[in-house]
Amino acid sequence: MKTYMANKSNMDASKKQWFLVDAKGKVLGRLSAKVASVIRGKHTPRYTPNFDTGDHVVVINAKAVKVTGNKLKEKQYLSFSGYPAGLKRATLEVMLATKPTEVIRSAVRKMLPAGPLSRDMLKKLRVYPGSDHPYTKTNFVKLEVE
Repeated sequence: MKTYMANKSNMDASKKQWFLVDAKGKVLGRLSAKVASVIRGKHTPRYTPNFDTGDHVVVINAKAVKVTGNKLKEKQYLSFSGYPAGLKRATLEVMLATKPTEVIRSAVRKMLPAGPLSRDMLKKLRVYPGSDHPYTKTNFVKLEVE
């Protein structure tokens, strides 16, 4: 029996599934770990570490995600403008109020390996703050997160 290795000839983009995740009331870390695993492709037997075998994930209700402990007030997000004294800090509470999609995108990005392949994987993640999204005609598989 030969070992399966994914490559461009045996991977078809039309075979990739679309998953829908409702983030309302879900813990941020558990949700992000599950989403990172799916967009990486580790949930399928065709997973190959050096090739993008993952599926698409749409996350809705990002502003209703839950966190444990004191993270809401203590977790800091940093952004640097490139100018002197251009370091800006925002707590998780502020980020959820202003940019809820960036909270989930950042958590998933930090769970992926660094490099060009992870940037391609991150393009398959779509996060929306509410329940409205433009993919209404897509056949979704519901992704359950504990």
